[in-house]
Amino acid sequence: MSRPPSDSAPDSTGPPDRQTLRLLERHLTSDSLVAETAFDPDSYEPRLLKTFLDMERYPESVSTARLDIRWFTTGDFTFHYVEDHDDSSRWECRWDRHPNTHNARLHFHQPPTANDITDLELPSLHPLEVYSTVLTAIEQRLEALWSREGM
Repeated sequence: MSRPPSDSAPDSTGPPDRQTLRLLERHLTSDSLVAETAFDPDSYEPRLLKTFLDMERYPESVSTARLDIRWFTTGDFTFHYVEDHDDSSRWECRWDRHPNTHNARLHFHQPPTANDITDLELPSLHPLEVYSTVLTAIEQRLEALWSREGM
């Protein structure tokens, strides 16, 4: 992994952190919620880690669910969770750490549209801690979906 987040340049995310993306991919492939992972544009120069979630875990009203991850050498990141529903609606949220003009560097784009944004505090900015926070939130979302379905 690259230098710690406290050393981040104030106005740049820096280049993709391929080592961290590969670390996160290894953890995701062992998670029962994950059906498949893929690097974009490829595994030699990954810039984006696409994670397709196991639709057997979701109610039938959800047609697709994925988590897109970007991690940069500055410790900046984006975890973008997206559900597409059969009624053509979309439910999404995003955990971000990057320079911006709308909020603190570390912030959260709230569901269901990811348009409302709040500053965010996390106990740690280590990639595996952020990963754990995001996966826990997705599991909670799954529980809420099934509760809404009456199951």
